Amino acid sequence: MQLTAEHRQIADTVERFIVNEVNPHVPAWEAAGEFPSHQVFKQLGDLGLLGLKYPEAFGGAGLDFSYSAVMAEALGVCGCGGVPMAIGVQTDMATPALARFGSDELRRDILAPTLRGDMVACLGVSEPGGGSDVAAIKTTARAEGGDWVINGTKMWITNGLKADWCCLLANTDDGPAHRNKSLIVLPMDAPGISKQKIHKIGMHSSDTAQLFFDNVRVPRRNLIGEEGKGFTYQMMQFQEERLWAAASSLRTFDRLIDATIDYTRQRQAFGRSVLDNQVVHFRLAELRTEVEALRALTWSAIEQYVAGQDVTRLASMAKLKCGRLGRELADSCLQYWGGMGFTADNPVSQFYRDGRLTSIGGGADEVMLGIICKLESTLPGRA
Repeated sequence: MQLTAEHRQIADTVERFIVNEVNPHVPAWEAAGEFPSHQVFKQLGDLGLLGLKYPEAFGGAGLDFSYSAVMAEALGVCGCGGVPMAIGVQTDMATPALARFGSDELRRDILAPTLRGDMVACLGVSEPGGGSDVAAIKTTARAEGGDWVINGTKMWITNGLKADWCCLLANTDDGPAHRNKSLIVLPMDAPGISKQKIHKIGMHSSDTAQLFFDNVRVPRRNLIGEEGKGFTYQMMQFQEERLWAAASSLRTFDRLIDATIDYTRQRQAFGRSVLDNQVVHFRLAELRTEVEALRALTWSAIEQYVAGQDVTRLASMAKLKCGRLGRELADSCLQYWGGMGFTADNPVSQFYRDGRLTSIGGGADEVMLGIICKLESTLPGRA
């Protein structure tokens, strides 16, 4: 895809912000298990970075998804995975359906302040018994008078402890599993909501919660789009989430390979640098080649998505590849750092912890494979 000067300007702005306003605080935020999301998101909102692809009428920049992808890739200069992931939830995971299908009232009252950074958003899909199997969720929202009455629980909710609102997927009737779900804007200060912090092996600076709903009431006007279309809307949101995940991995992968080259060039063992061992040199060359192949796949999918094409197959491939390559790259690079790679404050060990989530969140590898297999059979000339 041919990027413009405006694309590069956005990337430069994101990189400067991360280097100056985020990276100096990463060690403290990782230790605390959270970062000041309202403060950081307000800064991003003031820079106009939270609504690049959203309508100008509600505070966005009115650009296409390629600009969000450029931002996602630029976030790869961050020294941890938790902060970029939290930003991605705000920009590309909890808000697409609201921006596309929400009423003008909801977009004015919820989307606009979210794009300004005055509100923090979270996405409520996963549950203890329904993660990648979205159709299996059990949370209900029953119509009662002018309200939805919500009961159930959500699990693994990024930004869940601090969010002002949740894009909630719930069963709104007892019909077929793919046609009985709706997306609802849920204010997180509504009575009946309780939260529990989840402790993770990585992504420490990103607060993650389990949410419990006990007869939570929200107005029926908080419905996003049409009742019963929630599963379809969420599948659309997943496409952007998966493209975002792939794009956000690219700079991170390059950065880790660069750091490993620098370290192995300086590190001496048996009378020469570690990098002078052909097995090391060749392995890093292989990994760099894999990153470039992922970059080509990801940006091809983004270009087609911007052109209005269905990229479910390519987005699933990119998500699958970035998750698996991240695991492979982190393990290989950590090995070449030796004992230093096993220390907690090493950039490779940081990604070793953080990057493992990519093969789970937003649809596990096995789900991506199932989607790819299903769509392969529908291509011309395929059995």
